[in-house]
Amino acid sequence: MHSDKERARARQLSAESVAAGDATGWFERLYAEAEAGVSVVPWADGLPDPHLVEWAERAGSAGSDGAGRRALVVGCGLGYDAEFLAGRGFAVTAFDLAPTAIAGAERLYPDSRVTYLAADLLDLPPAWAGAFDLVMEAYTVQPLYGPVRTAALAALHGPVAPGGSLLVIARATEEDDPVRDPALMPWPLTPAELALAGGPLRVHRIEKYLDDMEPPRLRWRAEFRRDA
Repeated sequence: MHSDKERARARQLSAESVAAGDATGWFERLYAEAEAGVSVVPWADGLPDPHLVEWAERAGSAGSDGAGRRALVVGCGLGYDAEFLAGRGFAVTAFDLAPTAIAGAERLYPDSRVTYLAADLLDLPPAWAGAFDLVMEAYTVQPLYGPVRTAALAALHGPVAPGGSLLVIARATEEDDPVRDPALMPWPLTPAELALAGGPLRVHRIEKYLDDMEPPRLRWRAEFRRDA
């Protein structure tokens, strides 16, 4: 786990970017600094998200068998979750806003079956609309602030195919309108924000639970499905 000092750099870059009117440009700056060895990406720990792993291995989950199915990983970073889903048999496309992250994933997994691409959630290729059996998003919207956060949440369900699922994993808050202090970025999703992510999809399961961190943190793990 990274120190508060290391997390502080991501928070500083985020605040500077938002103040300059560019709500997302800081992601590339952070990955570039990490590539140069002068900073770290706090969420780049080398492992797939444990809440994704638990979901995928649970009996009856749509993630239990990816054979013949397409998956899209939103904000894939260095590819840990994408590679996990590929190992479950999915044909995975994974994208990130930061080209340096995509280059890092391709370098980390030179023989990968995952298709890695630099792309923007708010401007996805038209061919991706309704094209994926599983769309998976974990913690990528939480660092966003303001209108771009709302737009990103509303865009998540677009690539889900008929009969497909959207899986959202995030820190949770029960507050309807929490104060979002830049010093505390990333900010958890509210119940209304989670509903916005699901959009017209049908709720299959929404879990709100405390994780096993010290101290424990409240999490969402929500699965939405598009009717066939």
